[in-house]
Amino acid sequence: MLDPVVAHLVAEKPAILDRFARYLRIASVSTDPAFSDSMEDARRFLLARLQEIGLHGVRMLDAGSGQPAIYGEWLGAKDAPTLLIYGHYDVQPAGPLEKWVTPPFIPTERDGRIYARGASDVKGSTLIALETVAAFLAVEGECPVNVKIILEGEEESGSPSLPEIVSRHSEVLAADAMLSADGGRGSLDGPTINVGMRGLARLEFSVITAEKDCHSGKYGGAIRNALHEMAALVASLHDHNGLVVVPGFDAGADEITEERRRETAAFAFDEAAFLGDIGAQPRGDGAYSMRERLTLMSCIDVNGMWGGYTGTGSMTVIPQRASAKLTMRLAPGNSPQQALDAVEAHLRNGLAPGCRFLVHRSEAACMPYTLRADHPLVLAAQTVLRATAKSEPVLIRHAATIPIVSLFKEKLGLDTLMFGFHLPDEDIHAPNEFFRLTSFDEGFNAWPRLLRELSKFAPNALRG
Repeated sequence: MLDPVVAHLVAEKPAILDRFARYLRIASVSTDPAFSDSMEDARRFLLARLQEIGLHGVRMLDAGSGQPAIYGEWLGAKDAPTLLIYGHYDVQPAGPLEKWVTPPFIPTERDGRIYARGASDVKGSTLIALETVAAFLAVEGECPVNVKIILEGEEESGSPSLPEIVSRHSEVLAADAMLSADGGRGSLDGPTINVGMRGLARLEFSVITAEKDCHSGKYGGAIRNALHEMAALVASLHDHNGLVVVPGFDAGADEITEERRRETAAFAFDEAAFLGDIGAQPRGDGAYSMRERLTLMSCIDVNGMWGGYTGTGSMTVIPQRASAKLTMRLAPGNSPQQALDAVEAHLRNGLAPGCRFLVHRSEAACMPYTLRADHPLVLAAQTVLRATAKSEPVLIRHAATIPIVSLFKEKLGLDTLMFGFHLPDEDIHAPNEFFRLTSFDEGFNAWPRLLRELSKFAPNALRG
């Protein structure tokens, strides 16, 4: 017998898709001030929808600056867990516009897909979560769990206001666990459950070798060149195979056990296709698979390096300053502070005599995250996906970083299950982003079952 809430969602699909199209037409680009009116339109759309659903306390949560978050709650499930449901309403800029087949903010259906900026990241999955809550209240007059919804407005611009929003409104946002509509499925071939991700740390540094740029004919071969010194420092971070050789960089990282290697190997990963898709060559510790290197090991990457003359033609200059930006993806157990300390010390120790060193550490750092395989969130998701996908879900770690997961763990003590329904080939952050219509059907089947399954756990069982 079909779950009545699922049946309602299926019947309401045309109306939901109409709301989806209206939502996608709002160009809610958070990174560009030119779209401030559209950001306001998105907030109005969501505030109206949460009120229409029947949530209470619908309002904006702000940090005193930046884009506010949208909030609403339903807390009528006595003795049941309270779940914080996260999504974000901002999207990436759409450019380059000439590469879009159809305009990015005019949603267009082609071959069972809806093409628009934000369709996959993450308006589609967010709407599935919201409409599930709406369906429970419409059909049963209540939810099986208590629900608090927070929809962020700055995820695509690095979430600069979110830490302050969470700190200011920690009592409002208190819950037993979090469900995130962001962080989608890991494979087109079968169900996955994300049980972790790497952390992130960033720094920018400069090397100064002289008071001013100098003529290479007058000074060449006699003074230090800032770009040469920078190149040497950057090259010193790795050996010739690409292994990080910074002392103490990953001293706190968890051991890569045989059990973790077996878990990683359970996820089918085609290394040749992974490289072929981007025309790249492999690098790193050949003793580990590429998937292990992507999820269980820390790494350092140079994201940009500049200095001297880069205009048209040539300029015979010896640059007095060179700069670079680094990011570090951090394995389980590796802390941003430790990694930053180790890298900065290594760079300073490698600096040539007489050169100056300037460094700026970004505050946008976050810890690696791990969700226990036996956590109730994982157990509930396994039960649901076995029933809806008709196969055993694979537990995977994410190679990238979703900062909100670590933030809510640090600030509110919440564990997070990422339960989005977007797929990895949907061209997020690129032209012709799309979301499959079948993902709505799959989400409509899974989200109601997940809330029912989580209602079986005592609130304190979900904490930690």
